[in-house]
Amino acid sequence: MPTLFRFLVVLVVLAGLGFAAMFALATLVDPDPREITVPVPTHRTTPSAS
Repeated sequence: MPTLFRFLVVLVVLAGLGFAAMFALATLVDPDPREITVPVPTHRTTPSAS
């Protein structure tokens, strides 16, 4: 039984570290907005004659 308890404690600690990392990334990192231009080929915009 002690090994199961140790395993569960390790899983809880790892989950806590993962949650803390996601929280830190979500609150501390501020992405800079920029404009993105994607060219669309003309053969995709014209309707096909079916």
